[in-house]
Amino acid sequence: MYGVIIAFKDYTPGLGIMGSPWVGIRWFKDFFNSIYFFRLLRNTILISLYGIIWGFPIPIIFALLLNEVRDGIFKRSIQTVSYLPHFISLVVVVGMIIELTSVDGIINQIIRRLGYAPIDFMNEPRWFRTIFIGSGIWQNFGWNSIIYLAALSSIDPQLYEAAKIDGAGRWQQMRYITLPSIMPTAIILLILNLGSLLSVGFEKIILMYNPRTYEVADVISTYVYRRGILGGEYSFGAAVGLFNSVANLILLIIVNKIAKQITEIGLW
Repeated sequence: MYGVIIAFKDYTPGLGIMGSPWVGIRWFKDFFNSIYFFRLLRNTILISLYGIIWGFPIPIIFALLLNEVRDGIFKRSIQTVSYLPHFISLVVVVGMIIELTSVDGIINQIIRRLGYAPIDFMNEPRWFRTIFIGSGIWQNFGWNSIIYLAALSSIDPQLYEAAKIDGAGRWQQMRYITLPSIMPTAIILLILNLGSLLSVGFEKIILMYNPRTYEVADVISTYVYRRGILGGEYSFGAAVGLFNSVANLILLIIVNKIAKQITEIGLW
C-alpha cells in the first residue's frame, strides 16, 4: 500500500517515492477530463457485463448437465476435455482465434461456401466483443464449473431418494433440490464478479485489438498500460489503478448489500 503514494506525486524513479513532488489529485483530474474517459469506462463496463450475462450461467448449466451423467468414464472424459482450454497459453488461444477468423480462415471458408462475402472479423469493431467474450467462455467454462460440481457433490443423496418416493422426476429434482442447493455458491460468485466490474484484464485485449477496434475494445487497463507503462507516466497509472480499486470496492459493498436484502446470502 506504500506505493499508492505515487498516485498523488509526480513520480520519477531518479527521485524516488519520497523525493518526488506532491501534485495532489492532478492525475485523477487528468484521467477524468480525458477525451477517452467515457469511452474507456463504457467499454470496460460493457465487456464485463456481457461477460457476466453470457459467461456466468454456462458453467452452472454445464455442471448441472454433467451431474446427470451416470457413466463414470464418459463423465470424466467430458470433464477433462472441458478443462483443457483453461491451461492453453493465452497467446496460443489468441493465435488460434486469429487463424480461425482470418479472411482465409476456416470460418470464412464456410461463409464463402454458403454464398456470402468473407468478413474481416479481427478488424471489424462490431465483432470484437463477440469474439472476445465467446472465446473467454470457451476457455474457462469447464474450469469454472469445478466449484459447482463440488457443491453438487455435497448434496445429501437422501434428499433425492425422498423426492423419488414422492414421485418427483429428474427435472423436478433439479428444480427443487439441485438448484436451491447450489444457489448460495452461485450468488457468492456473482457478487465477486460484479464487484470486479471495472477490472477487465488487458493481456488478451492487447493481443487481440488494433487501432481499428479501439472504439469498442480499448478499456481502462489497456489505456493505463499504453500511457502509464509504455509512456513512463507511473503516477498516472497508479492513480487510475487506485480509482479502479476504490470503484470496485464500492460496487462490491453495494452488490453484497442488495444480495443480502433479496436472498439473505452475502459475503458478510
